[in-house]
Amino acid sequence: MTLKLASLGLAAALLTSTAALAEGEPPAEVAPIKTDGYEAGIDGTFAPHAFPSLDGGIQGFNVDLATAMAEKLGVDIEIVPGQYTGLFPALHSGTFDYIAAPTTVTEERSKTMLFTEGFMATNFGFATLTGSDIDSVEDLHGKTVTANKGSLYETWLTERAEEMDLTVLTFGTQADAFEAVTSGRADASMAGMTVTAWAGQQNPRLEFAFQIDTGLSWSLPFRRDDYATRNLFDSVLECLKTDGTMAALSEKWFGLTPEEGELIVTPDAGYGTPGFEGYQPDEHEVSCTFE
Repeated sequence: MTLKLASLGLAAALLTSTAALAEGEPPAEVAPIKTDGYEAGIDGTFAPHAFPSLDGGIQGFNVDLATAMAEKLGVDIEIVPGQYTGLFPALHSGTFDYIAAPTTVTEERSKTMLFTEGFMATNFGFATLTGSDIDSVEDLHGKTVTANKGSLYETWLTERAEEMDLTVLTFGTQADAFEAVTSGRADASMAGMTVTAWAGQQNPRLEFAFQIDTGLSWSLPFRRDDYATRNLFDSVLECLKTDGTMAALSEKWFGLTPEEGELIVTPDAGYGTPGFEGYQPDEHEVSCTFE
C-alpha cells in the first residue's frame, strides 16, 4: 500500500456531489479487482485511527486496515489525508474509490452513500485512574466526569447530571479532559470507546474502564451507485474478521481482545449495513480468495 500525503485542500471541500442514486436494487455482484489499485481519503488527525507518525507519514488502526485490505486484494490502496468534511464531496466527484476514515452509519448518510458492513461498534467509552473501582454507569453516580466541550459526550453527561448527581467538567481538548483525571480533579472521562482505550494504552495512569453500546457502527463509505466495489470490499472485510486480522489490530491499537460475537470479528450476513439503505441481504460464503 502506498501513502500520499498531499492535502485535499479547500478546492476538494467545495466540490459538488454528483453521485447518482441507483434506481431500485441492482444485482449483488462483486466487482473485479482494479489492476491499478484504489484511492481512499482519510482524516489524518483522528488518533488512534489515523494520525501523524514520526517519519512524516500516517499511522493508526484504519491505516493498518487499508494495508491489510490491499494485501488481500494484491494491489495498492493509496491513502490521501485531508479534512474529514472534505472527504465526502471528493468521494462523490470520483476523486476517491472509498473513504478509509471511520464513518458512523446513519439513515441520512445511507441515502447518499453506500456502506460496507460495520468494522466495529461506535460506542461511548470511559477512562478512569488505573485501579479505580468504577466499571459501570451506576458507579458514576455522585462522581465528577470530564468531556470535550461541545461534544456528544458533554451532551450525554449534562442530560443526566441531575439524575445521577454528576459534576460535569468540560475542556477544549480531550487531552485536557484526560489530564483532569490523572491529576485527581475528576473521577472519569468520557469519549469515544477507541479514544479512551487508546489513552489507556499511552498513559499507564489511565485505564479503559467500560463502554456503553450505542447500537451504531463505523463503516467504509462508497459512492451510492458503486454497489459492486462496495460488495468487494465488504467481502474483504469479512475475510479480515474471520482470519484474525481485525482481532490483532484491536489488540495493537486499543489493547482490547474482542470476544466472539462482537462486530469487529463477526461478519454480518449480506452486503452492507443491515437496516440501512443500500443493504443487500444476499447470502454468500466468507472467502479470503479474491481474483
